[in-house]
Amino acid sequence: MFLHITNARYLEDYKVEVSFNNGRKGIADLTDALKGAMFEPLKNKTLFSRLVVDKELDTIVWSNGADLAPEYIYFQAFKNEPELQHQFKQWGYIA
Repeated sequence: MFLHITNARYLEDYKVEVSFNNGRKGIADLTDALKGAMFEPLKNKTLFSRLVVDKELDTIVWSNGADLAPEYIYFQAFKNEPELQHQFKQWGYIA
């Protein structure tokens, strides 16, 4: 199954409440993603807070063209859940 983000809501700082097409809902802290030319502008919390879910890409996007893979956002939301560690290892997010 391909992961898609079905809903996202800005909370505070760089935290986003996200819902996925597999029924899971969580809070992703996206602070670690804000590196590089495309993501540096998103350190401005006003710009960051204007995220939207692109229904074609099925992920969060911003007006400057930045977007993040749904799998990365899923990892950030659920990285401490023991039952998902094998999946995150397969995706290459943990060693």
